[in-house]
Amino acid sequence: MRPNVGSLDRILRIVVGVVLIVLAATHIIGIWGWIGVLPLVTGLFSRCPAYTLFGFSSCGTGKT
Repeated sequence: MRPNVGSLDRILRIVVGVVLIVLAATHIIGIWGWIGVLPLVTGLFSRCPAYTLFGFSSCGTGKT
């Protein structure tokens, strides 16, 4: 499976995921903060199922 998440997209997903998880773990936000696992995982693996479904890629033309 080819990556479909580019560098900037990947960094933003990882940062947002970690922030949401930390906020949920410290009870600053509710249980919905654990949704941060999804952007974290998609950022770590450079693969987004929704991008595949809609035929989108933020990698650029050379990697898809």
